[in-house]
Amino acid sequence: MKEQVTINTPNLPSTPSFPTEAIHVRGLRKHYGRLAAVRLIDFTVHKGELFGLIGPDGAGKTTTFHILGGVMEATAGEVQIFGQLPRDARSMTGYLTQQFSLYLDLSIDENLRYAAGLRQVSEDLLMKRRNKYLRLMNLEQFGDRLAGQLSGGMKQKLALCCALVSQPQILLLDEPTIGVDPISRREFWDVLAALSAEGMTIVVATPYLDEAERCHRVALMYDGQIQEIGTPASLRASLGLHRLEVRTANLEMTEQVLSRSAQANIVDVQTFGDRLDVLVKNVAAGETQVRELLQQHQLPSPSIERTEPTLENVFVSRLRQQGSAPQFFQFPRYRGGRGGKRERGEGGEMLQQLPQSPTPPLPRSSSSIAIYAHNLSRSFGKFQAVKSVNVEVRYGEIFGLLGANGAGKTTTIKMLCGLLRASGGEISLGGETRNLRNADLRRRIGYMSQKFTLYDDLTILENLEFYSGVYGVPRKLRREKIDWVIATCGLLGQEHMLTGQLPGGWKQRVAFGASVMHEPDILFLDEPTSGVDPLARRQFWKLINDFARNGTAILVTTHYLEEAEQCNCMSFMVAGETVAEGSPSFIKASQPGQLIEMIVNQNQAASNLLKQYLEPWRVSIFANSLHVVLDNSNEQLPQILKLLESTNLIVHSLRPIPFSLEDAFIGIVQRT
Repeated sequence: MKEQVTINTPNLPSTPSFPTEAIHVRGLRKHYGRLAAVRLIDFTVHKGELFGLIGPDGAGKTTTFHILGGVMEATAGEVQIFGQLPRDARSMTGYLTQQFSLYLDLSIDENLRYAAGLRQVSEDLLMKRRNKYLRLMNLEQFGDRLAGQLSGGMKQKLALCCALVSQPQILLLDEPTIGVDPISRREFWDVLAALSAEGMTIVVATPYLDEAERCHRVALMYDGQIQEIGTPASLRASLGLHRLEVRTANLEMTEQVLSRSAQANIVDVQTFGDRLDVLVKNVAAGETQVRELLQQHQLPSPSIERTEPTLENVFVSRLRQQGSAPQFFQFPRYRGGRGGKRERGEGGEMLQQLPQSPTPPLPRSSSSIAIYAHNLSRSFGKFQAVKSVNVEVRYGEIFGLLGANGAGKTTTIKMLCGLLRASGGEISLGGETRNLRNADLRRRIGYMSQKFTLYDDLTILENLEFYSGVYGVPRKLRREKIDWVIATCGLLGQEHMLTGQLPGGWKQRVAFGASVMHEPDILFLDEPTSGVDPLARRQFWKLINDFARNGTAILVTTHYLEEAEQCNCMSFMVAGETVAEGSPSFIKASQPGQLIEMIVNQNQAASNLLKQYLEPWRVSIFANSLHVVLDNSNEQLPQILKLLESTNLIVHSLRPIPFSLEDAFIGIVQRT
């Protein structure tokens, strides 16, 4: 199929007209003692609008939600929900908090009945709404299943159903898709779009900025203040920068060369899997400079594609302008790692600069295998959670174990690191095949679990001192290691705060620091960036790559598949089985069919229509475009265009685009 580009209207309408004001906020303040969590914020949300509130950890988003939900009083300011005070409008407000708050020992139907009782919903309305929302969430056949037996995505859908059972006019969602797999995330946002189209007003906070692209308007919040509000398109345009996607054979060295460049035109350089995203002020000059710099350093000639900035580019750039970007501190490494590098200056000082040259790859011999499993299986009674899984991770390698919620990833990790006995198969960990629990092996392993495992009633400093002792960090080195964790987490001066008082993203940072203080040879990371804002995610992956370059074998799970592209190799699991494995590039290239990007005048209407014609998973909304997966584009595309035209939907442009890792993941899982 030939590429077609027919856009003549660059400023496509992305926000419908909303005549009625639903939420009115003026001069809002909230103080906790001397701490100003929210400082003079103003915003308005209209009836039927899908409004996004985004910002880094600790920006004040959750405090704002508490006030809007009527569960907390403001220190000062004016807040109205359809003209009423939030506490008086609670009957018309649904609120889904960050923490899963339902009863795990009750079934889906029992949780819904309990929520309906609290909201005084009559029996006939309960059944009508129960059928509507469970059908919308694809949960109708699981009514008698206990909530504790649901996957993370299904739990979040159930929590949303419980918030919707009273048919609220306002829906508040505080990071509703944290820990939810990509398939469930897409389905969740499709539901929100449908509810918004029915007239429900939705305010949502999310750390995933690809999700925020689906909002009508977005407010960028940090340091307790709203700094910017607009449509995703207007926010991207206001950045005044252009994005170059740079693909080359030597990404690591290319990133270092471009990052060190004194060229004022190059604003930002970020690795995304098999490409670099380079933000430039002038697109033509920027492309020329990239080519010249790589040529000067005798690096391979790159492939460069010009494209528009993302909402994440806006988020990161604005925070950097405010001086909020975290500083990268090189890990205070003494043992040198398996790669033999030493990361200390002559006087033992902590180095903060990037290495002067890329680390040579480790030899890929059988002796370099750190984690090995063959035909690994695990059964719980009659249920087989893991079925004949094979894993092979070498020192210096990042291996991604990916799958939907309930696929068996966490069970596999627990077996690999000796926390759970396997029902069958072979395991080798750091050369040990029998006793995976011996103390010497334990000291060589770092493990960050999916659930935050530090002690909420201890301070940050007390937790780090405890874990440095557990992991056997020599006393003379503990202070420096702890200082590194605190500095890396951006918590200088706050180390005496109780850990339980930290936002979720900061807890994740402390947990990661605690898991690596002892310089492990092998590192298990189970969803380390869950709930972490984009700047902190960049920091995480810079650290993860630093450990891998110094010889650590890393096995990681994540639901954010753009970051999973940084893995050297990966395996996709479905229902306990491996269904695909290889490098990110191999997995994307091996996808059947064609991915088509369409820009249509009415995204939601076009999506709804195409999902009646195609399997729903084949159609996804991405910002102001649709992604459509076709098995035979030459045959199917003319039919799709005819279908859209018959309902007065105008296709402004369409073009074939490469599969992303998320597209590949969803296609593989759905086909399986």
